[in-house]
Amino acid sequence: MLAHARKYAYLSIGASILTMALKFGAFFLTGSVGLLSDAVESVVNLTAGVIALMAIILAYRPADNVHSYGHGKVEYFSSGIEGILIILAALGIAYASVNRFVHPQELQFLGIGIVVAAVAGAVNFAVARIMLRAAREYDSIVLEADARHLLTDVWTSAGLVCALAVMLFAPPSWQILDPILGLFMSVNIVWTGLGLVRRSVAGLMDVGLPADEITQITDAIKDVGGKDAGFHALRTRKSGTVRFVDFHLLVPGSMTVQESHDLCCKIEEAIKAGLRGSQTTIHVEPREDHTSFDGCKVGGLCDKSAGPMEGKG
Repeated sequence: MLAHARKYAYLSIGASILTMALKFGAFFLTGSVGLLSDAVESVVNLTAGVIALMAIILAYRPADNVHSYGHGKVEYFSSGIEGILIILAALGIAYASVNRFVHPQELQFLGIGIVVAAVAGAVNFAVARIMLRAAREYDSIVLEADARHLLTDVWTSAGLVCALAVMLFAPPSWQILDPILGLFMSVNIVWTGLGLVRRSVAGLMDVGLPADEITQITDAIKDVGGKDAGFHALRTRKSGTVRFVDFHLLVPGSMTVQESHDLCCKIEEAIKAGLRGSQTTIHVEPREDHTSFDGCKVGGLCDKSAGPMEGKG
């Protein structure tokens, strides 16, 4: 799986190098701050692609004595760094745009700029679509972050093509659109960067799984456990591509160790069937014992219907 995921990072790096060369060449010919901003974003894309490659290599390392839960969280560091780089690139674009307002410059060879921006946008769009499919296949936030990064470049390139086309046929006074476009592009890029940073922080802070995935887990517990099994202290988190699930399973005290073990194995398999890459830890407790109901101390979700059975305790 590592080799398959890694090839998409190489694809992103190759696309970034190609588009960066095209855009900087077009900028030196035209002097367009819009093309400069697009070229700067390609530099960020290249940096992000290298970071993503390193993160993928580290994330797929197996768990060891020091990192017993694996290395998956490195993906959140990677996507967070990408988000920060996107924001920094946007600030640089905004600065260049304001500077162009203060020091106007006549643009040249706009036709070449239009062709270059269109070709670069097409390359990034094709690569981004491929990487988004791969992100869904491998459940990788790193690949998704890199793909979203490339898509922001696509939309800015599309806006750039439209603006350059207008300036190509409009009077010289219309060239003020160039820095205005740069400012709009910077705002759009900042929004994308903030979204990546927010998701990365959520992953590092062990935010629980989405509501639909929690429902799949609780349904699996109830379907397999039956009416005699309840649960509390259901806690979830995600680290890279791995979903961690742990909870307390309440069963009749008369159930043998072997029977409770078999039941736990069936529940774990049912959860894994619905949530790929899940790792489930189950703590078995007797329903008749009132001390079993310590969910308020542990935290997590509780099956409201699972109350103590009459008996000992």
